[in-house]
Amino acid sequence: MTPAPPAIDIRQLRVDYGNFIAVDDLTLAVPQGEVFGLVGPNGAGKTSTFRVLATLQTPTYGSVRLAGIDIFEAPEEARRILGYMPDLAPVPSDMKVWEFLDLSCESFLGGNASDRRTRWQECLEQVQLADRGNAMCRSLSRGQTQRLVLARTLLHRPKVMVLDEPASGMDPLSRRNLRLTLRNLAASGSTIIISSHILSELAEMCTSLCVMNRGRLLSSGTADEVRHALDRKERGLTISVLANPDDAAAWLRSQPDTADVSLHDGRISLSFSGTPDAQANLLEGLFANGFRLTACEERKSSFEDLLISVAEQNS
Repeated sequence: MTPAPPAIDIRQLRVDYGNFIAVDDLTLAVPQGEVFGLVGPNGAGKTSTFRVLATLQTPTYGSVRLAGIDIFEAPEEARRILGYMPDLAPVPSDMKVWEFLDLSCESFLGGNASDRRTRWQECLEQVQLADRGNAMCRSLSRGQTQRLVLARTLLHRPKVMVLDEPASGMDPLSRRNLRLTLRNLAASGSTIIISSHILSELAEMCTSLCVMNRGRLLSSGTADEVRHALDRKERGLTISVLANPDDAAAWLRSQPDTADVSLHDGRISLSFSGTPDAQANLLEGLFANGFRLTACEERKSSFEDLLISVAEQNS
């Protein structure tokens, strides 16, 4: 049996704005049924990539297929299976929520008023806005507006969804609900690619993700795989000794592969760049010099720390 094509298949995509390279030979495949995250700092190339996926921008070169459809050869066919949610999409302030969705539903699907009502009510329920149907759009908070735009994106049951910063302005509860909504959509057969500049946010929402910076793909995989690929060579250690922490800190500063040794509330923090064997020797050296350890913990870099480090290294 021939395997199904990737839901999103990007090959050697490049987007130039004059002399500026926004997307630099991006190749990426997203299997069907995934919630896939695209993360990177401002200027990484995320929005330019999404505009190409949404058939709103012609790239300098490269190919893109959505569920096997070449979006440049058959853009109208691609748009029928595509749902695109731009960052901070506007909504009409002088319309009620249901009026906005009903008008959008008529444009997307046609049909009679009863069928349209059934569909937009379903979408409002999916984004936890069922009780706001009669509210004016201008009365919605930023997070509620984001959810309303997501409901509009769902109206025609897209197979592939491109969501640019959908969690922007959402509170923690709304982000949790968004995560559940996306997972339910993926379980029903949709494939979702979602962007953010907050890596920890995507790590919670996505089954897999990739990191971009300055238009280039730096790493992709599960959240743990990406963390491992991006992590700096130095390991952060926190060491506690039974007595004389000042002397222990001074001894550690004199050892190879240590840096940034500091003492806070009797606990010694440092960065260590040696091998695991060298780390074991370091701890044995503490014992040999009369310092009795009560704890040694390895600190993991936060996703945001890693992303800042990557951006600085590639700037």
